[in-house]
Amino acid sequence: MAADALATSAAPALGKRSASQSAWRRVSRRLWRDKVGLAGIVLVLAIVVMALLAPVIAPSDPLETNLAEAFLPAGAPGHLLGTDLYGRDILSRVVWGARPSLAVGFVATCFALFIGATLGIVIGFYGGWFDTLAMRVVDVMLAFPYLLLAIVIVGALGPGLFNAVLAVAITAIPFWVRLIRGMVLSFKNEQFVEAGRSIGATNAHLMRSAILPNVAPYIIVAFSINIGYLILEAASLSFLGLGAQPPSPEWGAMLAENRNYLTLAPNTVIAPGVAIFLIVLGLSLFGDALRDAFDVRLRDE
Repeated sequence: MAADALATSAAPALGKRSASQSAWRRVSRRLWRDKVGLAGIVLVLAIVVMALLAPVIAPSDPLETNLAEAFLPAGAPGHLLGTDLYGRDILSRVVWGARPSLAVGFVATCFALFIGATLGIVIGFYGGWFDTLAMRVVDVMLAFPYLLLAIVIVGALGPGLFNAVLAVAITAIPFWVRLIRGMVLSFKNEQFVEAGRSIGATNAHLMRSAILPNVAPYIIVAFSINIGYLILEAASLSFLGLGAQPPSPEWGAMLAENRNYLTLAPNTVIAPGVAIFLIVLGLSLFGDALRDAFDVRLRDE
């Protein structure tokens, strides 16, 4: 009888684990079949690997200057992408620039997600006057263009990469609050939440164990796309002189340094511009593929 009781109590847990594994297998299978999504994944992974292996694959020091070799064209001996106004190797600066650019997007998105998701779950779950007040504040923040709000924040804090990360993270918090809050509203009255209430589960337990696992797939999709947006926003701040400061090889700062020489040496601007385009494109394709992979309305063929 003890063995039967143990088997009975373990059955729900095993069934839940099996269903979770089956769902992840379905997601993996859909991702593998999505060729455009795979291209996005490969593109993102290639740039991430490039950033991690920058000391190995960069041909020279990204900060090393040589005025005698200023504005060498792409394909010059020893300089595949040419050099900038100070004779610095553009390929090395693009490779090393992947590190701060990716770090800004990832760190800012994680910060915004943690704050925004926490507030969104709490606001959506409790509702009432707290929901009304909080969402009016969010609406006011969303009324400002993201870049304009980030400029105001960096203007108050002072230019610099850290302040730029903080600024773009703060501008992304309202997006996460509204997104998560809307999903919580659709889940909090479901039967599995009511069942938890009926057995005396606390609100904290319900939010952690019932609500959060159900919104997690949507968070994963939005996270992958949001990183690209914040990389672009941080690069825009650097381009305006409010983010990374010269001689940092951050991509937005490289564009700012060389924008006056576009007609003289277009390779100095095209290289970092293409790098920004590729990472944002890769993350967008990957995010779209994840969205389709998690869509329960789609059926596997």
